[in-house]
Amino acid sequence: MALSFKTDFDPHHGTTVDIATGVKRITAPNSGPYTFRGTNTYLIGSQSLALVDPGPDSDTHFAAIVSAIGERSVDAIILTHSHLDHTPLTARLKRHTDAPVYAVGPHKPYRVLTAAETEILSRSADLDFAPDHELANGELIEGQDWQLETVLTPGHTSNHAAFAIRGTDLLLSGDHVMGWSTTVVAPPDGSMADYLRSLDVLLARSETRYLPGHGDAIPKAQAYVKGLKTHRIMRERAIFEQVSKGVDSISEIVTALYRTLPATLHGAAGMTVLAHLESLMEAGKVTSVDAQISTASRFEVADR
Repeated sequence: MALSFKTDFDPHHGTTVDIATGVKRITAPNSGPYTFRGTNTYLIGSQSLALVDPGPDSDTHFAAIVSAIGERSVDAIILTHSHLDHTPLTARLKRHTDAPVYAVGPHKPYRVLTAAETEILSRSADLDFAPDHELANGELIEGQDWQLETVLTPGHTSNHAAFAIRGTDLLLSGDHVMGWSTTVVAPPDGSMADYLRSLDVLLARSETRYLPGHGDAIPKAQAYVKGLKTHRIMRERAIFEQVSKGVDSISEIVTALYRTLPATLHGAAGMTVLAHLESLMEAGKVTSVDAQISTASRFEVADR
């Protein structure tokens, strides 16, 4: 299916939006080219609460979350992953609620870093983040009237997880699946091969509506995920076609394949191309990818 993105999302910054019984959303005021209208924080439960993805260090967002909590207890603060648009309010909310923090684990790259990548990784990743409890696949987190199932979905980051809201058709998809755009998969933070495998994990599940980390709810989620997988496979084929024609730099591939993309997003496109090249390298089709994080990165082609 052709991908159709929903970009008319009204975030209602600072307002609690009802999504379903026992599910509310508050969107942080951190709009940007990579965060869309802002980071979504979800409150799960009616009697007691889980807070999913606290968001950026914003006084107004903190006040909105505290107001939404009211007099109820918070049983868990849960992170889908540890990028800096999701984690900063975690410590402040933990102090306010005395709730333990749950996540897959600290932030880590999916492969060994080069010297140049260490500094770049710190610009988007919370390298100091450490949960109180590290989650395993299928592990349940429970409150008085809610239950979340951990679904490991590495790809966007190595420590990314989605969370199925048991007893509903809803899945909190974090940044793994979003309705406003495809997900940035940027090595060494993320792995395209892992990302595609994680899409298959979601396709094997029954949830039909996704609540993403940015943007509006995604209806008919299974069809949408199939479309995402098809899009990624076609993109990888197009990149390999460029390689096969003798193109040997990421910047040239971005110019050829992302003609309508604003120049401000060419860096993200370059990261996606690098992720696909590393996926092709894993498959034995490309060798010796120069892993410097730059849209000018060069690589060699297997059997060209």
